Amino acid sequence: MLGKAIRKAVLPILLASLMVGPGCRIVYGKADISLNERAENHTSDNTAASPEEQEKTTEPAAPDDALVQAPSALLMEASTGTVIYEKDSDTRRSPASITKIMTLILIFDALENGTLKMDDLVTTSAYAKSMGGSQVFLEEGETQDVETMIKCIVIASGNDASVAMAEHIGGSEQEFVRQMNERAAGLGMENTHFVDCCGLTESTDHYTTVRDIAIMSRELITKYPKILEYSSIWMENITHVTRQGSKEFCLTNTNKLLRSYDGCIGLKTGSTSLAKYCVSAVASRNNITLISVVMAAPDYKVRFKDAAAMLNYGFSKCSFYTDENPEKLPQIEVRKGTKPTTEVKYEKNFQYLSTDGKTIGEVERKLNLETQVQAPVKEGDVAGTLEYYQNGQKLGEVNILFSETIEKATYKNCLEKLLKLL
Repeated sequence: MLGKAIRKAVLPILLASLMVGPGCRIVYGKADISLNERAENHTSDNTAASPEEQEKTTEPAAPDDALVQAPSALLMEASTGTVIYEKDSDTRRSPASITKIMTLILIFDALENGTLKMDDLVTTSAYAKSMGGSQVFLEEGETQDVETMIKCIVIASGNDASVAMAEHIGGSEQEFVRQMNERAAGLGMENTHFVDCCGLTESTDHYTTVRDIAIMSRELITKYPKILEYSSIWMENITHVTRQGSKEFCLTNTNKLLRSYDGCIGLKTGSTSLAKYCVSAVASRNNITLISVVMAAPDYKVRFKDAAAMLNYGFSKCSFYTDENPEKLPQIEVRKGTKPTTEVKYEKNFQYLSTDGKTIGEVERKLNLETQVQAPVKEGDVAGTLEYYQNGQKLGEVNILFSETIEKATYKNCLEKLLKLL
């Protein structure tokens, strides 16, 4: 009995200690490690881990409560939004610097709509300079281009850079935060409310959930995949140019999984005394991208171990089917229309995510498409479907759409057609 009790107590600890994947180190720029380690001491999101602390495993395990120690956690597949694992996923908690994921979404929104360019210069205000916590030590009046500011935010979690960008885009941090909350509502983030743009606040009115973090993380990496080019940088130097002269500063990524988990490519960490330790980690293997979110972990080691545990579990369970070459679609006859036929097209490529741990085998297709339709037809309307089956079980379908609008022929159209034949 005593032996069983010991095994029961010790086994979860042993399993948890194995849950960080094989190493991956990405270094851009010319920073040296000693400078990097000193810079880490200035940032609340940065906690250096020795090689001995970065335990590795190649064996996936199911993320039960013994392995996911943090109170809230969620694992999502990025392309479909499928939730693979969740634990207390809708409890509102302080996100700390994970807040900056929404700040980055608004920055890339502005880049997409043309109101912001990567080479635009952003000036740091006295207020932005005054931010404490994680910072890149921007001086009042200092200018940096937008791309550099993005790197300061996503790599080094700079609160000062976040506020400078918020003021540049919104005119004030307050207006920018209003836009953040509006964007969150548009994404269906029902349990989220932001008070600032960087997560430094200790206000209990600033909250989100692991589910909402996964939603906004997915929006950022799928709509703006370029962010992953920045979030995967381990170290890079920037140059401060101020009235005191020029000096180099080393940006160090706060996401230690970049060094310790094979396939990790982002995204954001966060830690304050109120939030404890949080992370939204993105990793990609075999064309599958997973988002692993942890909130309120007791320390940075648990934060990264829990994220790695869920990623290992997800990669062991997931397989992906994409129909890259669906069958060619025929033209459809349009009766009594201004044109005799119309082209049709697939709405998108069919994708199916399996989470049962089995490889997807042979998939059968069934085309549901009429050979003729009655005018009028409208571009974008559904003309039919292509269904997908495996072993007689339907996996899903993709719509087939009309490629053009064809009006119903009038008497005048018919007369003009007849005259052309004479």
